Amino acid sequence: MGGRRPARRGRAVPARVTAGRRRDQRGAVTAETVMVLPLLVLLTLALTWMVGLAFVQVQVVDAAREAARAAARDDGTAASVAAGRRVAPEGATVTVATGGSEVTATVRVRVQGPSVLAWAPAVPLSATAVAAREER
Repeated sequence: MGGRRPARRGRAVPARVTAGRRRDQRGAVTAETVMVLPLLVLLTLALTWMVGLAFVQVQVVDAAREAARAAARDDGTAASVAAGRRVAPEGATVTVATGGSEVTATVRVRVQGPSVLAWAPAVPLSATAVAAREER
């Protein structure tokens, strides 16, 4: 064949033309990877932060439940707030309100993103738990 590829539809294609095309595209994958890799890293960080937010939300719900249980047992407002703070994430506010036959505990916290996502606004998380007062 002498440097020629088999003909398609009756035409011969010189080998150097197809090899030249391949040489021109060398490094294209590297360039595309360099462009996309920072976006993938940012996406991974954002997803990790969202998993962390879900974990903090679970802590907030648990803290509200603990505070409501303590208030329902009539442990006193200060003891109920302390019970909620033991479970709550750092920086959370715990409030307990009593009224009638029910007690309500609310826990609020603002979660700031990681340093890489510092431009993202803080996310407010809260949970409220209501419990019936226990009779003694």
